[in-house]
Amino acid sequence: MAQDVVVVLSNAPDMLLAKRIAHMLVEEHLAACVNLGAPVLSMYMWEGELEGTEEIPLVIKTTQAALPALTERLTELHPYEVPEVLVLPVAGGAQPYLDWVRRQTSAP
Repeated sequence: MAQDVVVVLSNAPDMLLAKRIAHMLVEEHLAACVNLGAPVLSMYMWEGELEGTEEIPLVIKTTQAALPALTERLTELHPYEVPEVLVLPVAGGAQPYLDWVRRQTSAP
């Protein structure tokens, strides 16, 4: 029954915005928890140019049911033209934690 819980990977260009995104997603019950990581260097091609940008990783715990609204809200809050939104299935986990994620994302 863990399959309804998912992890969403994203990032933000700075810690202030990462905190704002995390705050909004949790406060709006779109995510149960958002972990903000230490700054990392992301290397990628954008419009034919190699870019190297420092970003703050975001690990977002939510459910399949909340995922469409979370994706929409994350895209609204994010300054990037193409923000990273990768959804990873959860194959299992501690039942009390999975239940907590479900309760947090279904709260009014």
